[in-house]
Amino acid sequence: MIPEGFKIKMKNILGDEYPAFIDALENRDAVRGMRANLIKTTAEKLVADGEFDIEPLSYVDNGFILREERQMGASPYHHAGMVYMQDPGAMATASALDIEPDWWVADLCAAPGGKSSQIAERLGEEGFLLSNEYVPKRAKIIVGNFERLGVRNAMVTSMDTARLADMFEGVFDLALVDAPCSGEGMFRKSEEAVTDWSEENVMISAKRQREILNNARSLVKPGGYLLYSTCTYSPEENEEIIGDFLINNPDFSLVRVKEEIEKRTAPGIVKYGKGAANIEYARRFYPHVSEGEGQFLALMQRDAKAEIKQRIIYKDEAKPLSKQEIAAVDSFFKEALFSAPRGRVCKVGDNIVLLSHSCPVPRSSVFMAGVLLGEIKGSTLVPHHQFFSAYADLFGRKINLSRSDERVEKYLRGEEIDAAENLKGWCAVLFEGAPLGGGKASGGKIKNHYPKGLRTR
Repeated sequence: MIPEGFKIKMKNILGDEYPAFIDALENRDAVRGMRANLIKTTAEKLVADGEFDIEPLSYVDNGFILREERQMGASPYHHAGMVYMQDPGAMATASALDIEPDWWVADLCAAPGGKSSQIAERLGEEGFLLSNEYVPKRAKIIVGNFERLGVRNAMVTSMDTARLADMFEGVFDLALVDAPCSGEGMFRKSEEAVTDWSEENVMISAKRQREILNNARSLVKPGGYLLYSTCTYSPEENEEIIGDFLINNPDFSLVRVKEEIEKRTAPGIVKYGKGAANIEYARRFYPHVSEGEGQFLALMQRDAKAEIKQRIIYKDEAKPLSKQEIAAVDSFFKEALFSAPRGRVCKVGDNIVLLSHSCPVPRSSVFMAGVLLGEIKGSTLVPHHQFFSAYADLFGRKINLSRSDERVEKYLRGEEIDAAENLKGWCAVLFEGAPLGGGKASGGKIKNHYPKGLRTR
């Protein structure tokens, strides 16, 4: 039952549009969005395969509406990280601007990792993504998703945003604040969001959002962008937050999002914008206007002439390998790969990690510094699943399984699978060309190294 206080509030906001809005909220089912993960596949291939009943989104190049009820967790497309389930409005946030391949991007409230992984798709070898989540348990979820999706160029942390503001000054091209909110936009999807709603929770959320946004500003370089989003309709959490921020930070201004997103959304509501300029450039997703749930986004740019001292204010905690570890890593690279991966191999805690980025590793609260390379047993390196997922393209030995191949299900169950007799050594296992995992080939078999916690029954 949608709260009456919320209905009254939305009627005042929407006026003549309110009947269409409340009808969509109460009488139409939530849609399911799906994104092709460009790190491992393409939107064109997903359409050509015909595996899913999907309809392309006009404002997200690799986004779709899934027109069928299907549990995706068991699908090999999911296991191979070729797809990610994500609300259309949420997809639009990271598509609000063109992200350049060499950018440094910080996602300050990142769990479960949908927007972060979408950003990672757009970053090249020179780019870097800092994906932060305050709740440690939720930060672990990001790591799991990044591992499946093959993200290379990222670091996952669990810190208060005030601490991040103390560590970084003006070094990021884009900072994203997908702020914790009252969740009004999730009413069709979450009964918990409905039962937890109150005006008091709206105001508590607004206070927290102001603090996070103010911390985020410190990270943005001159000429860089600050992108704010929520999954709620409340002006107290949206236009009022942005209006106050712009008044207090005159070196930032609202800019327009991509035209495709403007066409499918409603403008920000000027009367709640505290008199700040161009509040209408902010965008609102409504279920009666666009397929998907409630979303608000506002894209701001920092003045290119802003006087900021750009620096990273902490020491790198990544350590060099021992001679024995270097020998094991070099031996593995020469035996298994046709080309050594780009980046530096180092120790972060007890882990041997490949860092494709140049960002120093903080002392604590780091859940993923780069890609786990593997574990050294004796004088031999045993590669980690994350390395297979992210760097399968470098393996000299690969086996590609098609959708109709019965070995796919066997591999996902953790069983040995058949291979050519002449295949020997560490090899990458692909599904429809996308990295699925790895194994060690010998005697016409591949010994399975798919992690037990990911296997199907």
